[in-house]
Amino acid sequence: MPGDHSSDLTRLRVVLTVFFALDGFVFAGWVVRIPAIKEQTNASTTALGLALLGVSAGAVITMILTGRLCRRYGSHPVTVACAALLSLSIALPPLTHSALALGAVLLIFGSAYGGINVAFNSAAVDLVKAMRRPIMSSFHAAFSLGGMTGAGLGALVAGVLSPTQHLLGLTAIGLLVTVLAGRALLRIRPPAPPENAPPGKAPRAEAAPRRLGPRPRTRPLVITFGLIALCTAYGEGAMADWSALHLEHDLAASPGTAAVGYSCFALAMTIGRLTGTRLLERLGQTRTLVAGGTTAAIGMLIGALAPSLWAALLGFVITGLGLANLFPTAVERAGTLAGPDGVAIASTLGYGGMLLGPPAIGFMADWFSLPAALTSVAALAATAAVIGFVTRRAAER
Repeated sequence: MPGDHSSDLTRLRVVLTVFFALDGFVFAGWVVRIPAIKEQTNASTTALGLALLGVSAGAVITMILTGRLCRRYGSHPVTVACAALLSLSIALPPLTHSALALGAVLLIFGSAYGGINVAFNSAAVDLVKAMRRPIMSSFHAAFSLGGMTGAGLGALVAGVLSPTQHLLGLTAIGLLVTVLAGRALLRIRPPAPPENAPPGKAPRAEAAPRRLGPRPRTRPLVITFGLIALCTAYGEGAMADWSALHLEHDLAASPGTAAVGYSCFALAMTIGRLTGTRLLERLGQTRTLVAGGTTAAIGMLIGALAPSLWAALLGFVITGLGLANLFPTAVERAGTLAGPDGVAIASTLGYGGMLLGPPAIGFMADWFSLPAALTSVAALAATAAVIGFVTRRAAER
């Protein structure tokens, strides 16, 4: 029944959107309490940095494993399980009293974060194929909106609630959302691709040709799209960690004004993703990648090298608009080629870029200057545009 099928796809889109938003909300709630956790554990800056690697290590290790779990059990149950673990693990950091213990619990938190990112992106890729509409960016817009909401709520309650109370509250919210949205998600059968999908066919049957992961001929292309994700996430990580410092130290902005820089970037990314479906329908994936990478490169050159504060803020906005749809498009392409394993490979490379960005900028800033170091974001955005153009024919096959 076409009507029922369409209704299932719509419900699946709504439920997945909720999980994307929950992921951003919970993660942002943790990020805004890092300074308080640092003080509580009496960790030095170096020790905190090492402890924070627990998030990265857990995420990267789990991302590859989650691709296999999704192939075996399906992306919907894995999404729900990882959401529950994410919600529970967010309460652990304020219970620690040393950098070592913090690193250990962040390994669990990072594992849940990496796992849910692969699982719900895999589910979203299947939905995109079934709906035959480029809606991937709308899911990532929900993640961005969830992150902005979580950060805003964290800022409001920081002076009222202790980290323990705040993060336990996030656990309660996360588990409630997981129970409600998870029940709906588990009732919806994963959609089969339209080209070979008998209505009663089990969802894993359609995935049989890609059960063993990327084929040898598609693996290089999947890795290539992962490199686009890396170039994009490098810029996101660099902007999160260095934009305020650049405005404050290089352009003499006040601390409050400097903090607005990243807000402008994040808001622009959210707007870009909210309009991403229409943009992709109009331009197609290749033109979106090329235009986005080029726009981000120009914007970052303005943001890094502009002599005035307002010009730099304008550059950050342009950069956010340019980067907005690169990561979702790259992950979608990789998932279309190789299923959950493709999503896992692209996500892992992308997350690696987010890890690489901040320290790389720091080293280059020591060698040259922070504005010069930030131009590397422009260079990688341009690289993403070039990769998108060069792989246009291979991606269409």
